[in-house]
Order: sequence, then structure tokens, then C-alpha cells
Amino acid sequence: MSTNLQGKIAFVTGGARGIGAAVVRRLASEGATVAFTYHSSAAGANDLVASVEKAGGRAVAVKADVADPASLTNAINETARQLGKIDILVNNAGVLRLGTIDTFSLEDFDATLQVNVRAVFVAAKAVLPHMGQGGRIINIGSCNAERIPFAGGAAYAMSKSALQGLVQGLARDLGPKGITVNNVQPGPTDTDMNPESSEFAASLHGLMAIGRHARPEEIAGMVAYVASPEAGFVTGASLTIDGGFNA
Repeated sequence: MSTNLQGKIAFVTGGARGIGAAVVRRLASEGATVAFTYHSSAAGANDLVASVEKAGGRAVAVKADVADPASLTNAINETARQLGKIDILVNNAGVLRLGTIDTFSLEDFDATLQVNVRAVFVAAKAVLPHMGQGGRIINIGSCNAERIPFAGGAAYAMSKSALQGLVQGLARDLGPKGITVNNVQPGPTDTDMNPESSEFAASLHGLMAIGRHARPEEIAGMVAYVASPEAGFVTGASLTIDGGFNA
């Protein structure tokens, strides 16, 4: 284990699987105590806690619905009460709903904004009383904030573009408090949401300089850098890790 984040407390939304689970493992391997939210799969969350502890780290699973501001705020407050503070917030939870505008429902549009944008704002606001100098707020955005080369992704791309403006503004608000705010923007990543083995995935590879999906661990590596002391001068940035999808 590294000691880069020794003594730090991290809170990761949607941390039970995919990129979120990789982030939990990586931050824990760097020495942080990591609390993460899950919504429905207690068994999967408990398995992740067990695997982190087996590797010598510490993780805590917290049941919460990030689409519900009260549930998310309560989860953050309770974590801070139990662990004493929160140094690192990773807004990882997200939804991917696709459809062209003639078929995309208003309910799906609202759900996209609710989780991909509003929950990020809610979590950032809730964590501030528990975060001091050197704090880190890190959002998992998407390379689709800057390029959407297929039909059906308008609402998703819009939600990830919104994070770019939010991050720039929050960086200005929180810089005087010694807190940095950044996006990590993955390209196609091999998760349940976007498996590399699908027909859709194969169509994406032709758009990329490196014709494969990222591994979740590669995205977690970028998150760990932004969370580290070495990234203290990085704020208001959207850092793309996409295999050349946007090149």
C-alpha cells in the first residue's frame, strides 16, 4: 500500500461497482479510509468492503439514493460524524439514458439531470462543513461533454457538459478555502454500463486513437492523482482520459 492519502477520509458516490469500485479500491490502497454509497446491492457493497479490507485497507458501505437530496446529504453528514471529516469527495454516481429527441421522454431527461448534475451540486454543498484546507472535490464526467459522435446522446452529453461549468465556478468559490474542484472525463470504459464486448463498443473503437475500452483501474489512477498532494495546483480543470476519442 502507498501512503499518499494516509489519514484522509474519502466519500465516493455510486462506489459499489464499475469505475466507482475501482476508485474505492485505489484510494484505499493509497491509505485513505473510503466510504461509498450503494443503492440496491448490499451484497455487492459488502463484497467490496471485504476485498478492500483483505488488501489491508478500510472501506465503509453507506446505503443512499443519490437522486434524493435528503438521502445523499444525510449519508454525507453521517459519514463525517462517524469518521470525523471528509477530505475527498468523488461524485461518481451517474446514469446513461440514450434516445433521440423524438423518443427521449421528459422523465428520462429529468432523471439524467437529477443524478448527473443536481446530485453533484447537492453533494458538494453537503460536504463543505466537513472539509478543510487541502480538500478535493472530483467529479466523474465524460469525454462526451466535448464530443458526441453518435445519435441519441444529447441529454447525456448535456449533463456532462454542465459539469464543466459547475467545476469552473466551484473552483472559484472554493479556491480561497484551499479546496480544489475538478472533473475526470473518461472515454469508453469497460463496465456494466458500457461493456467492451458489445456491438456498440466495437463501433466506438473506430473513433479512437487507441482502439479499446479503458479499464476502470485506469480511470481510478487519474482520480488518485487529482486527490493526491501533487495535484494541489490543479483546479477548475476537466481532465480527459479517453484513448484519443476526442483527439
